[in-house]
Amino acid sequence: MTERTLLRGGCVLTLGPKTSNHARADVLIEDGRVAEVGTGLRARDAETIDATDTIVMPGFVDSHRHTWKSLFRNLGEGGPDARISTDDVGEHYVPDDVYAATLIGLLGAVEAGVTTVVDWCDLPLDDASADAALQAHADAGLRTVFVPTARRASGGDTDAEIRRLWERLADGAAASTTLAVGSELTGEGPGRVAHDRALARGLGAHHHVHAGSPAPGAIAHLAEQGLLGADVTLIHCAGLDEADLGAIAGSGASVSLAPSSEMAGGLGSPPIQQLIDRDIRPGLGVGDERVAPGDVFAQMRATISLQHATVFDRKLAGKAGLPKLMSTRDVIRFATAEGARVAGLGGVTGSIELGRQADLIVLRTDRPNIFPINDPIGAVVWGMDTSNVDWVFAAGRVLMREGALQADVPRARALATAAWERVAAAAGLVAGIAPGGAW
Repeated sequence: MTERTLLRGGCVLTLGPKTSNHARADVLIEDGRVAEVGTGLRARDAETIDATDTIVMPGFVDSHRHTWKSLFRNLGEGGPDARISTDDVGEHYVPDDVYAATLIGLLGAVEAGVTTVVDWCDLPLDDASADAALQAHADAGLRTVFVPTARRASGGDTDAEIRRLWERLADGAAASTTLAVGSELTGEGPGRVAHDRALARGLGAHHHVHAGSPAPGAIAHLAEQGLLGADVTLIHCAGLDEADLGAIAGSGASVSLAPSSEMAGGLGSPPIQQLIDRDIRPGLGVGDERVAPGDVFAQMRATISLQHATVFDRKLAGKAGLPKLMSTRDVIRFATAEGARVAGLGGVTGSIELGRQADLIVLRTDRPNIFPINDPIGAVVWGMDTSNVDWVFAAGRVLMREGALQADVPRARALATAAWERVAAAAGLVAGIAPGGAW
C-alpha cells in the first residue's frame, strides 16, 4: 500500500536549482519521496498535516560530526579538573558505549532538524563495535553516512582486514546508511591517503579526508599525486595557500567546514572567504560537540558572521576590491543542498524536488522568538533555533512529531548515562558534573 503524507499550506523553501520557493504551497510525500509540490494538492488516504504558520524545507545536512564524542558534550578539551583529555577516552569504549554515544548523538541531531549526518568514526573498531555503531544509526532513523577510519582495535590494518571489515559493514548497514572511507592527512605525507584512496576507488565509495591544519601545499601535493576528485571531501582545511585552493577548485573536490568546532578547538578561522573566492561552496558540520553546539542553525550563523567580519575588517583597513557579503541564501544552501553534495549524496537529498528523498523539516514561524516573518530564509538563518523544529521526516518517516521525538528517549538517556559513567571511570576522567549529579 502506498504511504502518503500531505503537508498543506506552509511556506515551502525547496532550495533546489530547478524549483522555485513558494510563499504558500503543499508538499506531497509518497513512499518516502517528494511526489508533488504545488497549491491545492489532494491525495487519497494521505495523512494531512496543517503546515500553516510554518516553513517547510529540506532537513539540514551535517557534513561532519564525531557522534562517539556525544557522551562528553560541552565538556571542552577535558573539563576544568580533568586529569586527561577526552581525546584519550576512545580506547576505553566497549560496544555498548559506542551504541549509546552514537544513538544519543544522532537523536540530538534529529531534534535539531538534521536529517543527514556524516558520522566520522575514528574509534578503534572491532566487529562488535562496528555493529553497535551501525545499529545505532538504524535505530535513530535518519539518513547517515558512516565513515570509519583505518584504525582497528586489533591493529589489523592490512588490506585484507580492512576490506573484510568494510564488507561486514556493507552487509550490516541499513538502507538509510551509506558507507564511506575515511583518512587522516598527517605530517607523514600522502601515503596513508593514497592507500585509502585506492581502497575507496576499488569499493566505489566516497572518500573523506580529515585535513585539520595541513602544511601549506599539502593539499596541492595530494592533487599532484592524483588523489583528489569529485568523490573526495576534505574536512576543515585551515591554513590553505593559493596552490591548495587551486588544487581543490581544479579537482572538483568538496570541503566540509565545522566552523564552531574549528574555532573553539584550536584549528583557527575556517577559510570561508578563501573558498568562496574560488567558487568552492562548502558543506557545514557540527564536528566535535565537546566544544561546539550540536545544531546547524549555529553553524550557519558562525559561517555568515565570520565572512561578514572578514569583509568589514578589510573595509576598515581601507582595502579595495571587497568581496560581496555572503547572503542568507548562500549559507542556507551550504547547510542543505551543498551539504548533501559534500556528503556524497547530491541528487539524493538536500532539496525538495520531485523524486528526491523526502528528508524534510517543518519549522514553526508563529513563536515569539521569530515572529513576525519578514524574510523566510533570513528567519531560518538569523533567528530560528532548535525550539522552532516541529516535524522531522527522513525518507518520509516521521522522526519528530509536533516537537516531540518519536523515539524511546528515556532509554537513550539511560544508556548514555551508563556509558558516560563507565568510560569516564575507565579513563580516569574527572569532570565538573556527572549526568544527574551535582556540581
